[in-house]
Amino acid sequence: MNLITSRDNPLVKDLRRLSQDSTAYRKLGRIWLEGDHLCRAALARGVKPEHAVFAESLWATAPREWTQAAERNTVLPDALFDEISSLESPAQMGFVLVAPASQALISTTPTVVLDRVQDVGNVGSILRSASAFGFKQVLAIKGSAALWSPKVLRAGMGAHFGLHLVEGLSVEDLNILDMPWVATSSHQGPLLHTLLAEAKLPMPCAWLMGHEGQGVSAALAERAALHVRIAQPGGEESLNVASAAAICLHASATCHLL
Repeated sequence: MNLITSRDNPLVKDLRRLSQDSTAYRKLGRIWLEGDHLCRAALARGVKPEHAVFAESLWATAPREWTQAAERNTVLPDALFDEISSLESPAQMGFVLVAPASQALISTTPTVVLDRVQDVGNVGSILRSASAFGFKQVLAIKGSAALWSPKVLRAGMGAHFGLHLVEGLSVEDLNILDMPWVATSSHQGPLLHTLLAEAKLPMPCAWLMGHEGQGVSAALAERAALHVRIAQPGGEESLNVASAAAICLHASATCHLL
């Protein structure tokens, strides 16, 4: 166990950046998981942390599964741990992971495409739905929220570790996908879409989930094999993209189970 008390220590500086800067993981090649839920989710998926970090008040009673998870353990005074945390109530422990290397797209696995989805809560929620409903690949077009940012990680609640994630893509990068693309949007008007409940959904497929304000881009929409809309008998202009994704992915998963 290594005790660090200086806020100017290089590790402390890196942890502060990883915790508080949404894209620092790209520069530092490391990911910060704060809190027992995310850390347990990573361990359950076979992820081995590079480093475990504990607040001093927790260290003496920390479970063995945490203290033996990484090759290195570092303890920080509670005040210093609180300083690096981006949470209102710091969780007193966290793991540092090596950031995943850039991955190739898988051409035939059920996929969700994030087309400039920018809200971190929406992105994390979509990752959870994708994992729950068997869409094991999520591809993010440039302009989408950073997939491994601390806020997206918290919103994903562990879904990251069961998914194949690739970000920073262009529309042309999606040409490798050997499956139909399915788009849903309220921006083109109901007459141009088939009701989701009446659609014959292909599987595997790639669901296109668009920008919160603009929907799916024209460049993607024109290449979709199917356009669907979700019935909203109660009204409202449109659904939140994360809600729409959950409904659409559930429909895809269940229609092929029947």
